[in-house]
Amino acid sequence: MFGFDIAIAVFAALVVIVLFAGIKTVPQGYNYTVERFGKYTRTLEPGLNLIIPFFDRIGAKMNMMEQVLDVPTQVVITRDNASVEADGVCFYQVMNAPKAAYQVAGLENAILNLTMTNIRSVMGSMDLDELLSNRDAINTRLLRVVDEAGSPWGIKITRIEIKDINPPADLVDAMARQMKAERDKRAEILEAEGERQSQILRAEGLKQSAILKAEGEREAAYREAEARERLAQAEANATRSVSEAIAAGSTQAINYFVAQKYTEALQAIGSAPNQKIVLMPMEAASLIGSLGGIGAIAKEVFGDGDGSNGSGNRSRTVPPTGKL
Repeated sequence: MFGFDIAIAVFAALVVIVLFAGIKTVPQGYNYTVERFGKYTRTLEPGLNLIIPFFDRIGAKMNMMEQVLDVPTQVVITRDNASVEADGVCFYQVMNAPKAAYQVAGLENAILNLTMTNIRSVMGSMDLDELLSNRDAINTRLLRVVDEAGSPWGIKITRIEIKDINPPADLVDAMARQMKAERDKRAEILEAEGERQSQILRAEGLKQSAILKAEGEREAAYREAEARERLAQAEANATRSVSEAIAAGSTQAINYFVAQKYTEALQAIGSAPNQKIVLMPMEAASLIGSLGGIGAIAKEVFGDGDGSNGSGNRSRTVPPTGKL
């Protein structure tokens, strides 16, 4: 009886051991591969899983989350024989656990060497200036090449980023001098362009000013000519009227015409800028006579001094006292 109890206890212990051996819990973000007698059979997903104890065993525990690898610094020779140091970072994710476990030995080391090799290949096919100014293009090419190469391993390369590109110190100094010279050249070009544009605008302004001045002078000359023409026309009309009056025998018209011309001549002589004293070798009686003629005309127009201008009174004509 005692032996039977021992057998039951041993059997219960074996059952518990078998159950524990056959129950496997897979954490979130991982996949486990199952091997039966050393051969891959299936993949355990996250959660509670059952396997056949003593026949099946867990082969590889694959991390299915996105992971990152630091790419160490390495020397790269560019197409124009410039030596630079570059490092980077690679992000990858296992998409197929059996391939990642059984298609390559040392997955992280394989991805790291593959990335470093392609960095040298891609960056070595570019010039230094292109290398420094097209980092995004380098990352894109690296991602495409490395992802294609790692596809048989059941992984997905999500991102590859070049962190630093460090040329030698003397090359950096040469590049700084080149950049300074280029900027000085651009500044001189811009200054010359500004001076040229300023001269063009100044010349254009002078041209417009000259055109406007010429237009103004032409308009003034036209106006002056028009005024002279109208003055001459008025003078001609006045002369014609006086001539007609003289032809009609009007003594007042003759006296008015002579007095007007005489007065204008005296005014022109007296207003000359280079004359201070005027000697007039002429008889005073001539001027008095002309003034008498003007007085006679005034009396003819305005009437006698008594102010009579009715219809029954006639104006009295006073003959000139001077000689013509």
